[in-house]
Amino acid sequence: MINRLLVAFLVLTTVSLSAQRNNSSPYSFFGIGENFKPKTVEQASMGGIGVAMKENQYLNFINPAATADIRVSTYGLGGLVSFLTLKEADASQSGNTTSLQYIALGFPIGKKAGFSAGLQPSTTVGYSLINEMLDVDGEITEITRNSGNGGTTRLYGSFGMYVFDGFSLGIEAAYTFGTIEREVLNQRANVALATKYYEETTIRGGEVKLGAQYKTKLKKGLELSTGAAIKFSNELNQTGNKSLYSLSFSNSGFEIPRDTVYSDPYKGTFKNPIQTIIGFGLGKQNKWYVGLNSEFQQAFQDTSNSANYAFENSIRTSIGGYYIPKINSISSYWDRVTYRAGLRIENTGLLIRNGNNYEPINDFGINVGLGLPLPKQLSNLNLGFEYGQRGTTNNNLIKENYFNVRLSLSLNDINWFKKREID
Repeated sequence: MINRLLVAFLVLTTVSLSAQRNNSSPYSFFGIGENFKPKTVEQASMGGIGVAMKENQYLNFINPAATADIRVSTYGLGGLVSFLTLKEADASQSGNTTSLQYIALGFPIGKKAGFSAGLQPSTTVGYSLINEMLDVDGEITEITRNSGNGGTTRLYGSFGMYVFDGFSLGIEAAYTFGTIEREVLNQRANVALATKYYEETTIRGGEVKLGAQYKTKLKKGLELSTGAAIKFSNELNQTGNKSLYSLSFSNSGFEIPRDTVYSDPYKGTFKNPIQTIIGFGLGKQNKWYVGLNSEFQQAFQDTSNSANYAFENSIRTSIGGYYIPKINSISSYWDRVTYRAGLRIENTGLLIRNGNNYEPINDFGINVGLGLPLPKQLSNLNLGFEYGQRGTTNNNLIKENYFNVRLSLSLNDINWFKKREID
């Protein structure tokens, strides 16, 4: 019965995850939106590390080779509440979004392999930018609003297995799908009709990632782990329609379309460049762990020929870890809690034009988190908190200050896929 309820919940949640708007960043204007870096709440609370981590009761979205370490059936469900403040040189605006970040399950296959599958957002779009033109008297002569929403979702399957003691390999295949809507509304003073450009794009495509991990035991119970993952470049097919038309507004503010200038279908592709992640970690099993990740990605190939922005190679560095005072403590619940912390620094690869130069958009975040044991065997409630900044207010650009609250359930049971016997 429990498995049937979980399947129904996963189907309903899939619809919700595909339809939600989970971003309000103006930087999601570029490309097909802001990239979501696949990671669990546990990994995000440690700065996003995980390419070298080998845990037997947690899912790992960064390295498919870690799937080989799953020893109990695991359901993962994660959500995010993001509080965002946008700052310009002389103004600021705040807002928040709530979104489901992933649903996933994993289970062991024999004693040396495992499989994981799930649904995650891949890119997100959510922005509304208004530009006003003024005359010499300070009166508004023209208003233009750029807005967009939507994004893409990835359905993935990951398999990992041990080749020999301490060394595992993994492969992940994913299918990306979604719809993005963008529009530009322009209204001029003393002109009866406004004009609107509307674009709706459906995106489809697949991707493949390979991973490897190795862990060796050192003296005094220490364990050294290393890992690497590579996601190959892939093309996403885009189909949709572009239209331009005039419109007026009713007294209640609803749009009334008038004359259509053009409405044309189009096809295109968006190429994701190759991405490489490497890292290592040191720790004691069920006690503490410290790891370092470095992620490299080639520049996106943009076909819009825009002079206002460009792309370069991106790099992301994460450092973090966890500490458990006493995992089997009976006298103190807080001694069984997992305490996590991490730091993330990133050059996003996005360049915004500033005169004759381009301003790089950088991002950093500070993370802390807790893994709270639940009465059910090996299950946890995970909380994560992140404060970060992206962009700059220099040269009339926008700076984001954000505070993210993450919550996840990691439900584990050794009996979920076992047939029950009746005596």
